[in-house]
Amino acid sequence: MKIAVISDIHANLQALEAVLEDIRETGVDEVWCLGDAVGYGANPNEVLEILADTCSTCLIGNHDLAALGEIDISIFSTSAAEAALWTRRFLTDQSTDFLRSLGGASGEREGVGLFHGSPRDPVWEYVLDTELAEDCLSIQPTRIGLIGHSHLALYFTRADELSRTTAEQAPEGTSLNLSRGQWLLNPGSVGQPRDGDPRAAWMELDTGNLEVTYRRSEYQIDEASAAIREAGLPPNLADRLTTGH
Repeated sequence: MKIAVISDIHANLQALEAVLEDIRETGVDEVWCLGDAVGYGANPNEVLEILADTCSTCLIGNHDLAALGEIDISIFSTSAAEAALWTRRFLTDQSTDFLRSLGGASGEREGVGLFHGSPRDPVWEYVLDTELAEDCLSIQPTRIGLIGHSHLALYFTRADELSRTTAEQAPEGTSLNLSRGQWLLNPGSVGQPRDGDPRAAWMELDTGNLEVTYRRSEYQIDEASAAIREAGLPPNLADRLTTGH
């Protein structure tokens, strides 16, 4: 089965539309979303409507939970908290119902573990170094796991439980064979990349051949930034789209 893996759209309609166009051209069987459909961006309802029609699996992320008022946003940055409150005000009943219908921040499909944050803490934990990744790989119920949350396209791997865990960033075109070893892979963010490449990030996964390829999609960043400003959201959320940080 060929899967398109997306994560952290953050209400960036322009980025999502560009990614889905590339996904259609690539040809996949399913689209999996690892959470954080909303927050930061200006088009939460449009994004959620598309995801409801497109994704066979969709996790809920911490920003999605914040938009529902189900987690405390006091630990959010000022701009993230403002965006969460803005999103709460503008979500339609249909969007709210869709978010509430999502099963949780973790799951499993085709023998692959799915987590918004990490296998250890699916809502909150950022997996950014090998020590954290090693802990997660030790408790991960599947040999291969997919994570989002950090907005970084990267991967962690080790040959077995006695081997050292390694970490690598995954620029566009990175291809990996997952047939051996343990893996924890992050496709990067569709709507707010933070690895220095402002293009929307996603991943193509072939569960039959156990191969994965990291992808990037060009999109109208100026339009997404303008929408954030016009909505009255914090301007730094618009500015960071152009830099990918």
